[in-house]
Amino acid sequence: MKKTKKELEEKKEFARLLFMQGEQQKVIADKTGVSAQTITKWVNECGWQEQRAASNITRPELVNKLLLTINKLIDQVNESEDPDAINGLGDKLAKLSTTIERLDKKASIVDVVEVFMAFSKWLQFRMSFDDEVTPELLRTINKYHDLYITELLQSKFN
Repeated sequence: MKKTKKELEEKKEFARLLFMQGEQQKVIADKTGVSAQTITKWVNECGWQEQRAASNITRPELVNKLLLTINKLIDQVNESEDPDAINGLGDKLAKLSTTIERLDKKASIVDVVEVFMAFSKWLQFRMSFDDEVTPELLRTINKYHDLYITELLQSKFN
């Protein structure tokens, strides 16, 4: 029997939710009743891999990466003995320090994504015993999560 567009969209959203929670593609195919090739196509076309990677990095990890960048930058400048590199070091360090400071002070988009992911996992669990939590509800919530994140990103870069 051929699936309707709505049924396929529901399966796709459920598959996305499972993928974002770290589920293997074969398991997603089994749980959604969709072929493994279709899951792979959705992952590639819709950028699920990038979304999952972005949602899995925490604020402390970002701060640590920035601190490592600062350390490498200082080492490179010290080894090079290039006067231009030495003169530009202060500006680069100030920018990196400001970024670290911002990460430590307020919730970032990464925090928002982490909260949305935890909430989605909780809803997924509730769906097993709460009839009001439907794939349609999950799709609607995920739609507004995505819109919110998109608007946050646009406001930061505009």
